[in-house]
Amino acid sequence: MKVSGHRARRRPAVDLYERIVESIRSGRYPPGSTLPSEPALAAELGVSRPALREALILLQEDGVITVRRGVGRTVRSGTPRKGFERLCPVEHLLPGQTRVRALTRSSEEPTDLVLQHLPVPAHREVRFWESVVDSDGRAACLVQEWTLPDDMLRDRDAELPAELEAAVDRRRTVLDVLGSHEPALSLHGSSGLSATLLGRQRGEVFERPPETPVVLVTQVVSADGVPVLVAKYVLPSGAPAMPLLQSR
Repeated sequence: MKVSGHRARRRPAVDLYERIVESIRSGRYPPGSTLPSEPALAAELGVSRPALREALILLQEDGVITVRRGVGRTVRSGTPRKGFERLCPVEHLLPGQTRVRALTRSSEEPTDLVLQHLPVPAHREVRFWESVVDSDGRAACLVQEWTLPDDMLRDRDAELPAELEAAVDRRRTVLDVLGSHEPALSLHGSSGLSATLLGRQRGEVFERPPETPVVLVTQVVSADGVPVLVAKYVLPSGAPAMPLLQSR
């Protein structure tokens, strides 16, 4: 999946997830209402039942709907919002024509941030990717990503280390690789926002003064409940706007 001015194809279940959420927002399935039966909903949406079933599982896991025996699937109160927690790679959130430029693809000892969020022993090396995402030819976001060691990633899926290794020379972020993995991983994320200054080294990347204000997004991504990725996204003032609403 190369980033070269066009967006990567999303999994059918993810598209269905968003279609159902939009129907909730529009009032077609208001909070407290019960969704149609699985066969009826599949026919209404014109999709296969396996793809719909996966989307319904994701909706339940994210707290958008609840499932009760004898009642069915009920829409919870509170409209879900699009945002960073949808785990869309930043190169697909930024507007315009985007491109990922690799700065670093290496292994390193875990930082305090990594040890705080990933279940990795202090003496083990972790995979580290640093990238710049350009929007319409201008540096818009600096991305720093750390993953579990390869043997620990294999515990989640045996093919993950090989997929990441194959993507080293491609214009991709780690989250893009994880999100497009087949069979699909059960990914969940949380992120926090803070404000800081760009600093000298980051300023060189953006060709901006060190005192430039930035928004720093710290994100933790889990697969099947186990944290596998921690990332930092550095967005300097003047960067293109992108959705960062929390889902809940």
